[in-house]
Amino acid sequence: MPTLVLLRHAKAEAAGPSDFERKLSAPGRSQARRVAAHLVAAGLAPDVVLCSAALRARQTWEQVAAGLTERGHPGEPVVHVAEELYSARPQTVADLVAAHAAGEVTLVVGHEPIMSMTAAALAGPESDEVALMSAQVGIPTATAAVLEAGAWADFHLSGASVVRLRDLLRTPVD
Repeated sequence: MPTLVLLRHAKAEAAGPSDFERKLSAPGRSQARRVAAHLVAAGLAPDVVLCSAALRARQTWEQVAAGLTERGHPGEPVVHVAEELYSARPQTVADLVAAHAAGEVTLVVGHEPIMSMTAAALAGPESDEVALMSAQVGIPTATAAVLEAGAWADFHLSGASVVRLRDLLRTPVD
């Protein structure tokens, strides 16, 4: 079953040369690496990764990838770094997923409020009620919204959604 994982980047420094260039904090690096444990436990090692070009998002993916390797999942997913994920709208995320999603799991590493907005916009009536309510108010750093559908073509924003928001995987800061 095609599964889309929308991951908000891990905890970042409060400031940087620009917002785009903010890096992960030390606790954020640890937090991002621990995201891999949740992905492995849920059987969600990605086949494709769509990652915002912002530094903190790229660093989040690097730490998640290292954590996956440490846990025996050294696979080489296809990684697409996309500038448009930095200031995207749900339609942009859906379009990128339509263009690049493959295999069983596609992971998107991005920002708030777009990750929660996209999860809420894609979620259909069979979604987990608590996960959907959480997504509707925003998700914390290093939290992943896990969405499932019968086919990658189902991850679109038009019409009645058959996408199910299954869960939110939270990785708190140490």
